[in-house]
Amino acid sequence: MNYFPASTATPLRGGPTLRWGVLAPGRIAADFVETLHTNSDQRMHAVASRSFERAAAFGARFGIDRVYDRYEQLVADPGIDIVYVAAPHSEHRALALLAIAAGKHVLVEKPIALTAAEAREIADAARAAGVFAMEAMWARFLPQTTVISALLADGMLGEIGLVAADYGSIFDFDPKSRAFDPALGGGALLDLGVYPIWFAHFVLGRPSRVVASGSITSTGVDGQAAILFSTADGAEAQLSTSMTVSTPVRATVSGSLASVDIDAPFVAPGGFTLYRDGNDEPLRWDDPTTLRWRDGLVWQATAAAQHVADGLTESPLHPLDASIAVLETIDEARRQLGLLA
Repeated sequence: MNYFPASTATPLRGGPTLRWGVLAPGRIAADFVETLHTNSDQRMHAVASRSFERAAAFGARFGIDRVYDRYEQLVADPGIDIVYVAAPHSEHRALALLAIAAGKHVLVEKPIALTAAEAREIADAARAAGVFAMEAMWARFLPQTTVISALLADGMLGEIGLVAADYGSIFDFDPKSRAFDPALGGGALLDLGVYPIWFAHFVLGRPSRVVASGSITSTGVDGQAAILFSTADGAEAQLSTSMTVSTPVRATVSGSLASVDIDAPFVAPGGFTLYRDGNDEPLRWDDPTTLRWRDGLVWQATAAAQHVADGLTESPLHPLDASIAVLETIDEARRQLGLLA
């Protein structure tokens, strides 16, 4: 008997395609376009930056013909179906609203906004306009995540009691960088902590209680944080994030019948080991594709294309309310650290 259900990740080729445009061509945008063009039928057709030279260099690198030095020009382009927002966190709300107002579908890098209130603005605007909008929480669309989702839905792990997840990576200190500048939405919780917090929400749902502690950098953003996340039925999550130390970037789910240990880094394509209670023989599931690390950004794009083709305005796997709920948890953690009123 094959214990594992089949992955339901969206196929990378042969499905519907969209004409993409990207706002703010930085490092994450480059990784996104690279895997789109290499591993799928999706194509980037336009790029916009406040610097024409930067946009032109990006366009030349990836064979993108339409290059703009104003974001308004790209969202007005009738040859673009969907806009990928890859700007610093502080710009997500404004650029998402700009694209939505122009009638474009939108995929917004995580976190979708700086606060839950900003995320609600994006959701309200997209729903009113009838366009597709989604946060680019790429880990949700990976093959291993779809298998784990099925295990949870089928009750194969039993009653879930504990989730643990971490994401820490050392950032070189630069007070003007997007990581350390409060004006750019800096801080570990928004940049890295969003992943373990999303994972806890994915497994357990909304928490009934959040307890956070952490440290603040000299620029006034959180450099490190630990979060205890509890649900009304007694399940707990132990979560941590840091920009000052590296952590294993692992995630585990422990239930009354079995537990799952996801390979590091849990946010990228990989596998996991399942340990069944009373059975000494662990079971392995491994991603059958050759995609690794940020190659995995491609699955969210093909999922978005399929959702749009199906006439959906939100992803059933990662709806806007899920993004808002994660930011509500981050808001509470940041309040407890003294970063929000």
